[in-house]
Amino acid sequence: MNVTSEPLRVALSLAAAGVPVLPLRQGKLPFGNCPPCKNSACGDRPNMKNPGPCRCPAPCHAWAAATTDPHVLTSPAWAPAWREAVTVAYHPGGAGLTVVDLDDTAAVGWAREMLPPTRTVPTTRGEHWIYLGTMPSSNAVRPGVDIKSLTQYARWLGPGTGRMAVLPMAVRALAVKEDTTPARGEVASSLPTRATWSRQVATGCRHTERYVRTGLERGLALVRARTQSGAGSQAFGVARFLAAQHTECPGPCGLAAIREEIVTAAVSVGVPETYARRAVANGLEAAVERAA
Repeated sequence: MNVTSEPLRVALSLAAAGVPVLPLRQGKLPFGNCPPCKNSACGDRPNMKNPGPCRCPAPCHAWAAATTDPHVLTSPAWAPAWREAVTVAYHPGGAGLTVVDLDDTAAVGWAREMLPPTRTVPTTRGEHWIYLGTMPSSNAVRPGVDIKSLTQYARWLGPGTGRMAVLPMAVRALAVKEDTTPARGEVASSLPTRATWSRQVATGCRHTERYVRTGLERGLALVRARTQSGAGSQAFGVARFLAAQHTECPGPCGLAAIREEIVTAAVSVGVPETYARRAVANGLEAAVERAA
């Protein structure tokens, strides 16, 4: 085999930098499992979701075959794959990274507005935003957005530009499965005791009571309008937006009361209270991270 072929040369360079890599065939796809490994008959690889005893020397199991071992990459078992390879992929989770795959211009625009800036890599139709840290992989977390980390591969398209930021809560929250709003008449959980925001709990807020109350009521109305689905995600967004208004206040600003009001609104349209509290807490934390 010609060890200077372009895909293998790129793979060896990445492996030397500690990035687990694998070859991709035509169509940007990994190579299929060999017959003994078909349908997980081998027990799967140790770093898969269901780890097992597989010791197959071939590049089976897609992202789970990614390696930094140059001896494996240049082994006879991998030679047929490299002869057919058209490009290289890497395992973000194995490199301690998370890739937010933005598939179109609308998704890129959303990310620029909602996510902390980080290293970006242009793709055919959009961008990869790369963060330091790992999390569960998840597809279609919102229109045109996939999360590639612990159990997926990403195509290597170059080092990108910009400083890599630490994986923020705003990205982690995207992978939290949205609890659907129950059909009309069903009850997910009882309403929590409502706490209300007032100047008495916000003695260090630089905003007027009218300003805060107006923004809060508009946010609560957005959450309550989600009577079919998406109220949890809406609560996350409202919490993040409202908290961002207070990042420059000396405090306290009564964010605990604001949190409870948003939770109550989400529960009122059927979001389970546990999920609502998690979504709102993540939204508040995301606002702090974005400000930092």
